[in-house]
Amino acid sequence: MQLKKLPIGIQTFSKIREGDYVYVDKTQIAYDLINSYSYVFLSRPRRFGKSLFLDTLHNIFEAKKEYFKGLAIEDKWDWDVSYPVIHINFAGGKIESRDDLEDKWSELLEINANRLELDCGDVFDRKYFSTLIREAYKKYGQKVVILVDEYDKPILDNITKPEIAEQIRDGLVNFYSVIKASDEVLKFAFLTGVSKFTKTSLFSGLYNIVDISMHENYADICGYTQKDVETTFKPYLKGVDMEELKSWYNGYNFLGSDMYNPFDILLFIDNNHKYQNYWFETGTPTFLIELIKKNNYFLPSLTNLRVDEKLLSSFDINNLDFEVILYQSGYLTIKKVVPKLRGGST
Repeated sequence: MQLKKLPIGIQTFSKIREGDYVYVDKTQIAYDLINSYSYVFLSRPRRFGKSLFLDTLHNIFEAKKEYFKGLAIEDKWDWDVSYPVIHINFAGGKIESRDDLEDKWSELLEINANRLELDCGDVFDRKYFSTLIREAYKKYGQKVVILVDEYDKPILDNITKPEIAEQIRDGLVNFYSVIKASDEVLKFAFLTGVSKFTKTSLFSGLYNIVDISMHENYADICGYTQKDVETTFKPYLKGVDMEELKSWYNGYNFLGSDMYNPFDILLFIDNNHKYQNYWFETGTPTFLIELIKKNNYFLPSLTNLRVDEKLLSSFDINNLDFEVILYQSGYLTIKKVVPKLRGGST
């Protein structure tokens, strides 16, 4: 029996399904999420599957039933209804100024307007974003879905330059506030990123957004569980010492299952079971390395670090807690959270 191809570097759901690549079914989680909340935020490390999950949502809302054959959601979702989707992705390129941010927004809004076949004018600014949402609602007769990938990347690209980072943050607040103002015509909004900035600094208008980053029901939303590794990937791991595999790559925990980084597992298989720090070599956020250099952090002091709930909290540009950044970037994991007065452990 020929094994399916590995989806290394593929973040497009349709490509995975059309190309018959290995796919770990996350559609039950997607279904539960859509039916539980209207505004959702998720923080996960880079190369953990956020973009693929976001694109899966995109295909669900656009009722692309042909891609969901045999998956958990196939017989649950109403495929007769299609929703207009505005998909914003900051992953590409680096934004180094407020002007760069404005240009990027213009580009992203124009891409969405063209895909939705909408003509809302020729000035792609904050007002255009609002018009785009409402015109999409009018044209398609269904409430609008907004998906934002790497919402925080423009800030993190400049995290060692607080003045520029603040200007970019203020620009993002202007755009994200449009989501709140469009509540009556929105079906669902989902934002993902590496970090979790305070609501007062970035989500000031989205006070009703629900953070599921550390919600036990959604702990497995991205990444591979032990069960996934032992079932879906079993044919690819013949002869592998599963305990050693676990010691190398099963180091993540979001108050649910212990998780494997999918990038590590896929490259481990592709490289003939060679143990290597695949994620660290390609997924390490540049902003984190710059912070370490700039502030001369003593990394050995993080060994056996004791922490409390601050690891689950957010941070702001002018109040950067290094342990929080490490956790939210995927370098620290916690197996259990205990009350603040008692402390905790990594």
